[in-house]
Amino acid sequence: MAAHQFPKNSMHLDQNLEAALGGFGKDFDDDGREKRTGTWVTASAHIITAVIGSGVLSLAWTIAQLGWVVGPAVLVAFSFITYFTSTMLADCYRAPDPVTGKRNYTYMDVVKAHLGGTKFKLCGLAQYGNLVGISIGYTITASISMVAVKKSNCYHKNGHQADCTVSGVPYMLLFSAMQVLLSQIPNFHKLSWLSILAAVMSFAYASIGVGLSIAKVASGENGQTSLTGIDVSGQEKVFRAFRAIGDIAFAYAYSTVLVEIQDTLRSSPPENKAMKRATFVGISTTSLFYILCGCVGYAAFGNNAPGNFLTGFGFYEPFWLIDFANICIAVHLVGAYQVFCQPVYGFVEKWCSTRWPESKFITTEHIIKLPFNGEYPLSYFRLIWRTAYVIVTTVIAMIFPFFNAFLALLGATSFWPLTVYFPVEMYIARTKLPRFSFTWIWLKILSWACLVISLMAAAGSIQSLAHEVKKYKPFQVEI
Repeated sequence: MAAHQFPKNSMHLDQNLEAALGGFGKDFDDDGREKRTGTWVTASAHIITAVIGSGVLSLAWTIAQLGWVVGPAVLVAFSFITYFTSTMLADCYRAPDPVTGKRNYTYMDVVKAHLGGTKFKLCGLAQYGNLVGISIGYTITASISMVAVKKSNCYHKNGHQADCTVSGVPYMLLFSAMQVLLSQIPNFHKLSWLSILAAVMSFAYASIGVGLSIAKVASGENGQTSLTGIDVSGQEKVFRAFRAIGDIAFAYAYSTVLVEIQDTLRSSPPENKAMKRATFVGISTTSLFYILCGCVGYAAFGNNAPGNFLTGFGFYEPFWLIDFANICIAVHLVGAYQVFCQPVYGFVEKWCSTRWPESKFITTEHIIKLPFNGEYPLSYFRLIWRTAYVIVTTVIAMIFPFFNAFLALLGATSFWPLTVYFPVEMYIARTKLPRFSFTWIWLKILSWACLVISLMAAAGSIQSLAHEVKKYKPFQVEI
């Protein structure tokens, strides 16, 4: 096993390969890093993996809060907003020119290059806080899906009224064990296969959910629906609507990992062009499944739509199909966890290598040969730090099973700055848009409108969080 003290082969680390290897070659890009091989297809898979979560199955509940008029309209509106701001962000990957400028490897780097000052620090706080929260939330959600398989078999065997309580802790530990192993993949560039698998899984369980909903409607057992949604007390209706709009708004958001996804693309065609194509494919595909799951699910269950009609047992039969769908959710979340935690890994590893450049523990990689996989650069620092990260997120998930309600609040507060504010401000700065021009005014209106939506979503999330805290039971996962 040979040891080489090269800078880390991690997603964001500055790899001075030109100096180490004596110049650029066909295996290296213009910044001296290992040649990127990503295409718009792999980028689309990353986007779909990041955007389509198991939350797609809760959209029936979301539409139930808003009704047939407002619900679909909000879905379509935010698909356009997300696509529009994502294309602006894609043009900021290189600076100052979007095609020939210097690469920026992280969202923080992009904001620093275009806006400077201290805004990039605020960006980092919002981005990485959200990413850590998502890691914890996915641990909980994956265990819920795995527990649902066990409960589905129990209900099939013992009847729908049987007590089929199952602890989620062992399944959290199983999920975390898989993440410890996958976290040793050095960087985002090596994750394309996992994202493609996860994207296929998301198509599978979303399609199953739509198919079962259509079958329920066709059987005539569908619930009561209305143009304005569920009929509850005025205050409760307002908070539910706020939460539903917020859920839709950041259900599309993937800006926290957009720059990192773009950094996997090869240079030809230009990265911004390929990323815009991938964004169109990813958002279009997502919108189709969101509208299908939301509208068909609402038609099936009506105003009594469950929070998740696969894990919440909107369906009991056929139990084997429910089991398969929940397994697909768990597999998808295995890949999605990596998409969201790799930027955190890269940020910490870059900071440590800059802070302690002489530390062999941090900078040394040991080349080992793996059967059927060639050489693998083993880093003891990467092994220990990434394992510790997975362990900590798992412990938090076990202690605070209501964390998903907190994650909704985290998403509400980070949606506006990361998805709307920074892309708009960077576009204005990059194009030197005149103040109070027509385009400047409507971009500002868009930004302020989305800020109001974020505040509304935050209010709804706080109300939901307060309700969940009252039911707090540590080390339990309730479905």
